[in-house]
Amino acid sequence: MISAGLKLALYSASFYNQFTQKISVQRMKKLRQPSRRQFFGQAGSLAYLAASAGVAISSPILLLAQSPALSIREVKAYPIYINQRSDGLLNAPTFDSDDDTRRWRYGGPFEQLPSAIIAVIKTDQGVTGFGMGAGGSAAVEIIDGHLKHLLLGTNPLNVEQLWDQMYTSGVFYGRRGIFAMALSAVDNALWDIAGKYAGLPVHKLLGGADRDRLEIYQTNGNLSDGKAAGVRNFKLTTYGGPRMTAAARTAYVDSVLGARQELGPDARLMTDCVSRDGTVEWAVQLAEDLRPANLYFMEELLSPDDVFGYAELVNRIGGKGNGWTRIACGEHEYTHHGFNLLVQLGSAEILQPDITWCGGTTAGRRISQLVEAAGLEIIPHRGGSSWGFPIALTSSSCTMAESFPEDSEILEAMSCSVENGFVIAPNEPGFGTTLTEEMVLDYRLSIKQ
Repeated sequence: MISAGLKLALYSASFYNQFTQKISVQRMKKLRQPSRRQFFGQAGSLAYLAASAGVAISSPILLLAQSPALSIREVKAYPIYINQRSDGLLNAPTFDSDDDTRRWRYGGPFEQLPSAIIAVIKTDQGVTGFGMGAGGSAAVEIIDGHLKHLLLGTNPLNVEQLWDQMYTSGVFYGRRGIFAMALSAVDNALWDIAGKYAGLPVHKLLGGADRDRLEIYQTNGNLSDGKAAGVRNFKLTTYGGPRMTAAARTAYVDSVLGARQELGPDARLMTDCVSRDGTVEWAVQLAEDLRPANLYFMEELLSPDDVFGYAELVNRIGGKGNGWTRIACGEHEYTHHGFNLLVQLGSAEILQPDITWCGGTTAGRRISQLVEAAGLEIIPHRGGSSWGFPIALTSSSCTMAESFPEDSEILEAMSCSVENGFVIAPNEPGFGTTLTEEMVLDYRLSIKQ
């Protein structure tokens, strides 16, 4: 006997065929046909209902791929500025000695946001998708010399199939790092195309959501300004680790304790140590010093490779033991394969994939599914951005979206609207950005020295 949930899933899978048959009849009768938006709105509801019945089915994107095929005719990618326009951005650093502490913090020219790239994918029907990734000029080379050749001439609506093909094609030289960042840009651009073609925001293609906003937490920036804008939750960052000077460590502890006093007991307060060389014992001691702050989570206390150390922290200061905070990591992890390792080892209670780094929206969707199946929480890194918000919004375990103060035209173009401390779901198709190819070219980063 077929269960009710399975019946629902089968109905969802066959819905497109029924729909197209109906359109054919209508065309014969010269009646007005329903729009793609109408169809995919219904399909999204079906997918949601099937999921709630415990049936693992894919999102309306699979139904979308069965529509009349688009074809990719052009794939380009550009390294771009995000926060600054500086001729010296890529200049080689100077260090005082072999022991200069700045050596432990140096991330090269492709560190963080200055490494951002934008993929621009055009179709034969005039639909253009934009997708943010990272990895700078190296990632652009991967797209131009490798991934592009798997994409040209294909149907961009076969998003998940294309992701699997691209990921598999790179296993001999890169499943993580810059390869995953290049893959992120391309995958996000494909989802942007799919949303624009269907006339729906990406979060609707992911199966919709029973909410249209998420409370934000502000990373850094001025507390008073954030509170005045309705923000209740904050995260304070330090570039910490065992090599912090005693003075710097004391100053950071005092700033966190002071923030708790200023915010009051009800606000969620978090820390991020951005640690590349932290040790378990150092992290435990820091957490003990910050215990009075009643932190919602502590992020990146260790190197992202120290998965066993993170598991120990979960048991010592996190929720699996008698701990007093939650352990968060994953910002620098890649694809659902990497996150599955974190989940299986119990290395985190809050997983933080960056959708522009981890492999894109396709990877983010798969990560979200495995995190939620494990009963853990997902809070995407930069979840308040246009790229991270669809995963944040549609993940039932996500309670907050990370937001940064905007300080450039292009960053504003890729940020969701914020109202009184909440990120608001966009109604525009695709990711809802206001990016144009002209803006991307205007912010293009020259790599010539």
